[in-house]
Amino acid sequence: MYEFVTGPLAWIAFGIFIIGMIVKVISVIRLTSQKDKVVFNHWSWGWSFRSIYRWLIPFGSRSMREKPGLTIGVFVFHICLLAVPIFLLGHSIMWDERWGISWWSFSEMTTDYMTLLLIAAALFLLIRRIVLPEVKIVTTAYDYLLLAIAAAPFITGYMAYHQWFDYKTMLIIHILCGEIMLIAIPFTKLSHMILFFFTRAHIGSEFGQRRGAVTF
Repeated sequence: MYEFVTGPLAWIAFGIFIIGMIVKVISVIRLTSQKDKVVFNHWSWGWSFRSIYRWLIPFGSRSMREKPGLTIGVFVFHICLLAVPIFLLGHSIMWDERWGISWWSFSEMTTDYMTLLLIAAALFLLIRRIVLPEVKIVTTAYDYLLLAIAAAPFITGYMAYHQWFDYKTMLIIHILCGEIMLIAIPFTKLSHMILFFFTRAHIGSEFGQRRGAVTF
């Protein structure tokens, strides 16, 4: 089972993720060119990059400064979500063994703490959706499912690393959770990891170039 989830199934998951996101991006660009051609007629790369930059740094936008707790939680969640899988020592070793690819990694202690930070941030976002009326009213089971899909690889990875329950079983579950998340990205709101840049570029150009209004 381990050989299958780290071999053929991993290739399938990465293939669906890469091809799915390429198709998603192309379809978004094509739809925009058909439904909202004026976007391209008044496009401004300067305003686009400015908007992206402002929303990539903590407290770079006004809305972030108005909700510091949410801003910290969201940035901790997303930074750890991206950094831990890429710079985890175990992942680097696995890529080196399987495909001869290796790169610099965090120490095991660093990724352990970052995993705990992500789990804490996920709990914060979960509780926020349950407690705050203005968030609860727009939250559906779909939103809880997406949060679970994003957090599951880290929870199971932490359990496997600390050898809770049977190590081999937890490791396989951890890998499966990671592959499920990869497969889900192109077909769910998780695709915002890529589409975010297109959305912010569009908003920045639209408001800055055409309306003379700052979006941050």
